[in-house]
Order: sequence, then C-alpha cells, then structure tokens
Amino acid sequence: MRIRILGISGSPRKEKVSGTYKLVSTVLENTGLDYDLISLRGKTIGGCIACLGCAPDNVCKVKDDLESLREEIVAADAYVIGAPNYYSTLNAGTHAFLERWFQFRHQAGNLLWGKLAVAVGVGGMDGRFPAENIEKFFMYNFIETVAKVSGQGAASCYSCGYGETCKVGVPSMLYGENVKITPEMIPDVSKDPILMQAAADAGKLLGYRLKNDHDRKAVTRKMQRQMMQMMKTSA
Repeated sequence: MRIRILGISGSPRKEKVSGTYKLVSTVLENTGLDYDLISLRGKTIGGCIACLGCAPDNVCKVKDDLESLREEIVAADAYVIGAPNYYSTLNAGTHAFLERWFQFRHQAGNLLWGKLAVAVGVGGMDGRFPAENIEKFFMYNFIETVAKVSGQGAASCYSCGYGETCKVGVPSMLYGENVKITPEMIPDVSKDPILMQAAADAGKLLGYRLKNDHDRKAVTRKMQRQMMQMMKTSA
C-alpha cells in the first residue's frame, strides 16, 4: 500500500525565497516516502464562515481554491504544514486553510483521525509561534505532531527598501541604527546547518513512524486523551 504525505507551504512568498517552503521541502525529502508539495501562494482560500453547510456530510460548501485540495487532504496519510510568523501567530492564508478543516469534524467524522504530521514555522525573529499554532490545529483533528521545526528566516524589512533607515525594523533592532544591509546578514534557513538538520531529522522520524506499523486507532486514542486533558486544564 502506497504511503502518501501532503506538504503545504503557507508562505505567500515565491518558492525560491521562502524559508517556509525550503523547510517543508527538506522535511518531505527526508521521509523516504512519496509526497506532494503544494504552495498556498496565489490561491484564494477564505476562512470558515460558520454556515454549517458541512455538518450533514463533512464537505465544505464554500466555493474557492480549497475545494480542489479537499481530496488531497483526505487521501494523505500524513502532513507537513509550514507557515510564516505574522504577529506571533499564523499568517492569514494558512490560518484560513486550517480553519476550513472544520468540515471534517462533524458526526464523529474520522477522515483525518490518527494521522501523523510535522509542523513548521519560520519568522523574521522566531518561528515557534506558527509551529505551535499548527500543532494545535492538528490536535483538534486528532492528528499527532511527531515533530516541530522552527527557525529564523528573512524578515520583510530586509527587502522593503527602508530597512537601513527604519528605526523599528528588524535590521535596526538586531544591528543598531544606520545599519548597512549586506547579503551575509540576511537570514536564510538553508544556510543554518542546525536548522536544516532538524528539518531532515523531522522528516526521517515521520517516515520511520509511517513505515513501522502506524496504528491510526492508537494515535486517535492518544490524541483524544491529550485533547481532554487540555480542555480540563483550560476550563
């Protein structure tokens, strides 16, 4: 039976300059399994509008670019989803994409239950927050996050045209006022050997788990217990 992984890069940047895309790709390449990698860049995907049209059959009725991705999501055995850090959370495009997974949750809908995943986050200063948010979306769908990968990418301040004079921009915060931006100081995930190794290790772990008697029912039970514990703690 063919094992298939779906990779999603939620970055709006072009693939060649997107740290999110690079890390998601690195995770996927190291799984040793078949995968598809889709960028949300240029796609029109709105957030959940709470119409409840999906309640009877677990199929979202909103007509946009998520409609063509639904079967890819359902068919995948695992996910590698990455997003950039916007205001210490997910960017809107990735958040909207994951909100629409609400369509799978009705009437004990178990299309996604017990699957495995890796969460990836990249930020101009820190990528932890988007990775943690993605992990939470996975938990709500009883998907186990086997690894999180987060790192520093190039903040928009390096390419906006005002990075050397803006007093509240990342270059000034890191290097002081009147900074002169050079290619060497611009963060690039591919030049961070520790981060790239973490991405490779996450891919290997995901591949190992999938190839060695992955038990979706056992994972589902584990994630349901974690969800109940989280709800008790926050109550």
